[in-house]
Amino acid sequence: MTERPAQRTPNRQLAALIAEAGFSNAGLARRVDQLGLEHGLDLRYDKTSVTRWLRGQQPRGTTPALIAEVFTRRLGRRLSAQDLGLDACAPVYAGLEFAATPEEAVDIVSGLWRKDSGSHAELRKIAFTPAGLVVPSRDWLIGRADDKVARGEPPLRVPAQGRPAVPRQRGAERGPGQKVTGGDIAALRSVGELFRSLDNMYGGGHARQALVRYLEHECEPMLRGTYGEQTGRRLFAAAADLTRLAGWTSYDIAAHGLAQRYFVQSLRLAQAAADRAYGSYVLITMSRQAVYLGHGREAVQLARVAQQGLGTNAPPVVQALLHAVEARGHGVLGEVRNCTGALVRAERALEAARPGDEVPYWARFFDEAQLADEFGHAHRDLQQFRAAAQHAERSLQLRAPAYARSRLFCRVVLASARLGLGELDQACALGAEAAGAAAEMRSVRAIEYVKDFERRLEPYKDAAPVRGYRDKVAALG
Repeated sequence: MTERPAQRTPNRQLAALIAEAGFSNAGLARRVDQLGLEHGLDLRYDKTSVTRWLRGQQPRGTTPALIAEVFTRRLGRRLSAQDLGLDACAPVYAGLEFAATPEEAVDIVSGLWRKDSGSHAELRKIAFTPAGLVVPSRDWLIGRADDKVARGEPPLRVPAQGRPAVPRQRGAERGPGQKVTGGDIAALRSVGELFRSLDNMYGGGHARQALVRYLEHECEPMLRGTYGEQTGRRLFAAAADLTRLAGWTSYDIAAHGLAQRYFVQSLRLAQAAADRAYGSYVLITMSRQAVYLGHGREAVQLARVAQQGLGTNAPPVVQALLHAVEARGHGVLGEVRNCTGALVRAERALEAARPGDEVPYWARFFDEAQLADEFGHAHRDLQQFRAAAQHAERSLQLRAPAYARSRLFCRVVLASARLGLGELDQACALGAEAAGAAAEMRSVRAIEYVKDFERRLEPYKDAAPVRGYRDKVAALG
């Protein structure tokens, strides 16, 4: 890597942080190289490179941000390139910062909304990094709600030539400084319900861009408007929910790095809202993504942080959800005992729920059908196919048609379980039904579920039921 000419003075800030972190020059170089590999960069720095940085030379490109991230992980506090005496550059982890203030959180998340171009190919280039889960989840766990989120009235506009100022007409174009009302927040909530139902029925790719543009053009001006404490908390809660949904739909189209950033920012907005319970829901959403990507250890850790942060006073339905998601992480890792234990805790918690319990709106989907779905997935991952088939069948019997994508996933789990039990005809029939449903959706996850089933069919590729399956799928194209 080429460096720019040396400065006249040594970099004492970097030297002090190297000493605080306990790094050797070679150790720092190695960590920067490893972090670069996470982002597809072949850097090849060594101890001589670090010596040059200490003498005042500036590394090029995104390397200052990578060095700052190495120290952030080591020291447990957010550091920028400037804190290290290096030139400022766009952070490699842009969007994964857990903001220090509500104002900073709004700046970060609104930047994500504006840069969300809608080009799926470009969005999928944004890297997902398991290490990027550590700092935000820790900061949420040890943090507390912001002392103040209210924003004051804008300065009074002086009317020209002594004429009275014309008040803003109801329905006029919104902009920074607008006064946020209860009706505005109710509208945000209604929009969330609309997009949630579209996502469940047709997949995340169906109306994702419309949701992101709504956030940019409607939600951001509200966040930059004027509101008191109570209205502000409700506003941040609604913004957190819509941002989590933007992340969820991004996850469904395989834009995993972007989804991860939306989830982190949703977590920070939930803290501004003083909604600890919703923050736990964001964390288990992040855990689900980690399960899908095969990062079982991180999935378990996120679920446990959510449990620890929420405590034991949550409604039984919420407790059941938290334990079920932890079980899925253990299932990916093949940890039979831990997985079974978490499933039992989830089942007992749901059994303790009563019809009159007050359940947060975001947890109301978690019912017997969803618990059976979680059991089915977990037993499939543990290759306990008879149990997986029993639970998947029960989930399909109970699940409402509006949850079309969830029904598709469960049908694939059932097909895989039937295959594992040697019931090839039934497996192929179920798989063909799932493939037909996936063809009607805009969901990369749905397609990947079907592809996973087809990989499991490979050992039986010459069997008549498999040939019939492939003919049916080919006809869908």
